[in-house]
Parts: sequence; C-alpha cells; structure tokens
Amino acid sequence: MPLTTPLRRNFALFALALGGFGIGVTEFASMGLLPDIAREMIPGFEASPGVAIAQAGWLITAYALGVVVGAPTFAVLAARMSQTTLAFWLLGLFIAGSLASALMPGFGTLALVRFIAALPHGAYFGVASLLAARIMGPGMQGRGIALALSGLTIANVVGVPLATWLGQSFGWRSAYALVAGIFAATLVLAVVFLPRFPGNPERSALKELSALANPRAWIMIGVGAIGFGGFFAVYSYIAEVTTRVAGLDAAQVPWVLACLGVGMTIGNLIGGWASDRRPRLAMIWGFIAFILALVLYTQLAAHPVGLFAGVFLLGLSSSSLLPSIQSRLVRISHEAALLGAAVNHAAFNLGNSLGAWTGGAVIAGGLGYLAPGWVGAALACLGLLLALVSMGVQRRDRARSIDTVGIRIPGEA
Repeated sequence: MPLTTPLRRNFALFALALGGFGIGVTEFASMGLLPDIAREMIPGFEASPGVAIAQAGWLITAYALGVVVGAPTFAVLAARMSQTTLAFWLLGLFIAGSLASALMPGFGTLALVRFIAALPHGAYFGVASLLAARIMGPGMQGRGIALALSGLTIANVVGVPLATWLGQSFGWRSAYALVAGIFAATLVLAVVFLPRFPGNPERSALKELSALANPRAWIMIGVGAIGFGGFFAVYSYIAEVTTRVAGLDAAQVPWVLACLGVGMTIGNLIGGWASDRRPRLAMIWGFIAFILALVLYTQLAAHPVGLFAGVFLLGLSSSSLLPSIQSRLVRISHEAALLGAAVNHAAFNLGNSLGAWTGGAVIAGGLGYLAPGWVGAALACLGLLLALVSMGVQRRDRARSIDTVGIRIPGEA
C-alpha cells in the first residue's frame, strides 16, 4: 500500500506512536495502581500494607522479565516476516494480554499474564522504529526511533495519570481495559494506514542471532542497561520523595510525573534530531547532561519547586539519550536491525530492575530517599564509560580496515 498522500503518511506514523503510548500506559500505570491491586489480591493487606504492596511489586518484575525474554525471541522468530505483518500480530497480542490482565481472578495468574502481556513490548518498539524510519525516508533513523518512542513519553504526561485516576476511581481492572482499547484503536489504524512492506526470505533465525555474537553489540546493550539504570534508580522512588522529602500531598504525585513526562517528550525529540546529525556527540553530551541532572536532582528535590525543576531536567536529559543509543545498536547489528532495536528495549528493562534494586538498597541502608540520585549518577557515569569504549573499539576497527585495504570505510559522524 503506497503512501500516496501526506495524510496517509501522518496517520501511519500516528498509529505507530499510539502503540508506544499504549505500552507506556500499561507499563507505568501499573506502578501507581499497586496499592489497589494489593488491596484486592494480597491477603493481609490491612494488617501489613507495606508487605502486601512489596509483594504486588512482583507484577512489575514479571513485566520487565517478559520484555527481556520477548524482545529477542520475536525478533529472531520473525526474521523473514514482513515488518508490517509483525506489527499487526504484536498489537493483537497486546490486546489479548491487556484484556486478560483485567480478568484474572488471582495474583499468581495475574503475574503470569503480565509476563505474557510484556512479551511483545521490545519487539514492537523495534519494528515501529524501523517502520517509522522507512516511512519518513533515508537518513531519518534517529527521528523514526524518536517518533516511535514519542508515544511512550507522552504517556507519562497524559495516559499514566488518566489510567491511574481511572483505576483508583473504578477499580484497577478498568485501567487494563482502557489499555486494551488503546491497542485496539492502534491496530485498526495500523491495518488501514500502514504500508505493506514485504518480508525478506533470505533472512533466517541464525542470521538474526549472529548480531548477538558481536561483542560490540553487547557493549551497547550494557550502555542501555547500566547507563539508563540511573533513571530508574530515581523514577522508582519519586512518589516517596514527593511526599516524604518535599512535603507535598500524595495528590501532587501525578503532577510530578507529568512534569517528568513533559521533559521526556521534549528530550526525545531533541535526541532524535541530534542522533541523525552527530550520533556520537549526541550520546556523549546526552550522558553528560544526564549525570548533571541527577546531581542537581539530589540538591534540589527537597524543595517543591526544586523537585519539579529536577524531574523535568531528569526527563529531558535521559530521553535525549534514547534515540542515539538505539540508533547506534541498530547500526552495529547491521542486517539484524530488528533484533538490535528490540534488544535495546530489553536492555532498558534490565536497567529498570538494576536501578530500582540499587536505589532501594541505599534507601534501606538509611541513606535517605534522595540517595538514589547519587546511585543514578554513578550508573550513568558507567554508561558513559561504556559508550566511550564502544566508540574507541569502532575507531580501532576502522583504523585496521584502512591499514589492511588502504581505504577509509565510512562510519558515523
């Protein structure tokens, strides 16, 4: 189906972003609804709500694990499939997983369903990024990635507060029903407007997996998992900082998260633009800005105005990194671009677990609720170091190629 008009092209891109919006809502709204889920699902909630909520937190872990497992699995199994067809199937799985999440009667089955519902997560962002880049045209990979991620960032501004309010007002199951509706609307738009790009019969699961044999890819996976873990070290405990440190009412938590989401949305657009022009510099300066934002957060967040300013800068700087990290991993993966793009989101979810665990450890150690900011800065420094190692390896390989064949192989700007 050719994109014969700008209107059709815009609706196709909107459909891809709407799917990312749905993923953002289902992933992050679950965190805000944990107390409501625990109250219904975990026995003994009234006697020990803290213990029950901590147990309900396994739903977040199950989702993150589903992303880690599903991202490479779908990318490998769908090596020959049309990217458009793959997007349809993944959206169908999202609909089924979201509806099942709303209907599960017990905690064990709900945790299992949340794992299953997360399986398409990484693969969808991977294929949506590649489709968006193809629709937008040559040299637009960074902005294609940014567009696919834009739904995720906007979800933190609008969708997550809305789903949280809906779940608190009408029961947590209604939030998952809302997510199913978002994915259903996305599927309809995708079927109508997405161009039918053909698959590649010459690809195979073995060729796709070859990308994981490249140590350079694992360095970039480490950049995403460790470097971006700094964001989740802070994000996981923003609600406690808002109420216990800044002294604001719990009703202000959605506004703090929305401010973070605004920063993420702007940063994502800047990162996509910069990644298409100077990808290496975009990553280096993005990490430097991210580290500085984490340090500023620890100094400002004890005061209400400083908290809003700190989370905005945190969202802005962290999101500006995402397009350059994913774009570099896609380039390193060569023909296995889908696997590279999908695995990147598995790495971010590993960062989710790493950041939440390390941030919780320093809080449990009595260092206070702002201490995760310092942990995040340390993780971001490690991410920057790994990024510099990746670039150094690339320069070494290019120099060897020049010495061997006497010509320069084009690389990144």
